[in-house]
This record gives sequence, C-alpha cells and structure tokens, in this order.
Amino acid sequence: MTALFAYRRLQIHRLARATVLVAMLAAPARAGAPIIVELDQATIAKLPERVSTIVIGNPLIADVALQAGGLMVITGKGYGTTNMIMLDRSGAVLSEQSIRVLGPQENVVVVYRGVSRESYSCAPLCERRVTLGDTPDFFEPTLAQASNRNQRAQGQAATTPGTAAR
Repeated sequence: MTALFAYRRLQIHRLARATVLVAMLAAPARAGAPIIVELDQATIAKLPERVSTIVIGNPLIADVALQAGGLMVITGKGYGTTNMIMLDRSGAVLSEQSIRVLGPQENVVVVYRGVSRESYSCAPLCERRVTLGDTPDFFEPTLAQASNRNQRAQGQAATTPGTAAR
C-alpha cells in the first residue's frame, strides 16, 4: 500500500508541475522591473522568440527599432512611462514590459530664471543642450543651431530666413 501511495503522489506531483508549466506558457510573460532609458539615449534588449508585432503604448515616450539577431533598440523620446506589448503571428501576447524614460542623470546643469528653464551639458565645459521642458526662447534657437549644423555636416545647403541657399 505504501508503494501505491508513493506512486500516486508522484503522479499528482507531475500533474501539478505540468499544469503550472502550461499556465506559465499560456500567460503573457511580464517582467517585474521596467526598462529604463534616458531621454535621447538608446538601449538594446533581446526579443522573445516568435515575435511578429510590437506595440508601443505611447510612441512620443519611446520608440523601438528591430535589429538582426533578435535584438531591438529602445530609444527614449519623451519623459514618462509607457508599455510595450509583443505579439506572435496569431495575436497571442508573448510579453508585456514597461518602459520608463528619465531625464539625463549626469553632467547636466539646469538654470531657472523665474519660470524659465535652460539646460546645459557640463562635461567639462557647459554647453547648451536641447532638453524637453526648457523655455521656448532657449529651446528653439538651440534646436535651430543643432539642425543647421547637422544639415551642413551632411552637405545640404542650410538656409536662414532672409537668405537664399548657395
């Protein structure tokens, strides 16, 4: 009788393990900790197998680009938290993950003048930086200078109001 009891107990244990395994496979995978990305920075993460669709809750906060080898690049676009859902071809949820985009953590000095805000990268000298939340009188000229510089570096003619491209 003891052997029969032990055999049935082993069967129940195996059945319980199989039930837990099936439940784990059927339920979407959820990671406990969110993916942390700095604004205007990128991080690389591994894609789960069989992913065919990625949905980003708010693409103004984060963006994902797929890479070869089952990798994805997650770029911080705006402050905040959003979610990322990965689906297989049949529409089943394979994974759901939070993405949290934070401001820069190092070498940034923020200057407040009343309600106006200006941000500088200080590594080692302080230079203007384009940062969400800066006052428009500071943000727009800084962004325009950076865009103009990038256009010139790419060999494109940059024009400013009142001038013609040469």
